[in-house]
Amino acid sequence: MNTIAVDTARSEPRAFLCLEEAHPTNGTLLGFWLYLMSDCFIFAALFACNAVLGTSYAGGPTAHDVFDLPGLALNTALLLVSSVTFGFAMLEMMRQRKQAMLGWLAISGLLAMCFVGLEIHEFVTMIADGAGPGRSAFLSSFFTLVGTHGLHVSVGILWLVVLMVQLGKHGLTEANRRRLLCLSMFWHFLDLVWVGVFSYVYLVGVLR
Repeated sequence: MNTIAVDTARSEPRAFLCLEEAHPTNGTLLGFWLYLMSDCFIFAALFACNAVLGTSYAGGPTAHDVFDLPGLALNTALLLVSSVTFGFAMLEMMRQRKQAMLGWLAISGLLAMCFVGLEIHEFVTMIADGAGPGRSAFLSSFFTLVGTHGLHVSVGILWLVVLMVQLGKHGLTEANRRRLLCLSMFWHFLDLVWVGVFSYVYLVGVLR
């Protein structure tokens, strides 16, 4: 009886270890989901501010005066296509085809960099035309919301570059696969936020 009790006690830690080995990414993915939820609250607050202040022009330019919808449509297409190419990269990861995966990731990064570049050009042009963030409450809320999203995309690009270096050196290890999965969720999350920005801030703003 004593031997059975000892064996049972010893087997329990081994069982827990087996469970951890079977699901090594659960803690990381849960933590990253919690981070994305916190980001949702941040963007929700910024959208709410824009909803309240979106018509406070203070005698300055309106959304119709400063927004270039054709250019914004191109910028939106760049970010959405980068999400598609990132999806192709994830498919190549599941097939264990590292080089093809890195190629798709590089395309995603280039598209995202073009997106950020066009966004910076938009900001610079608006400020040069006297429509800077200090001109009105409408412009303050606009620059804060769109700038926060652009900052997130820039962080995503930096994360992508670092991860591509790690993938090139160490290959598709368990840790790198987990990091790529987290970056994929972050990337698609930013695309969803931008759809909201384009639809509400830009399109609805011009129609007001």
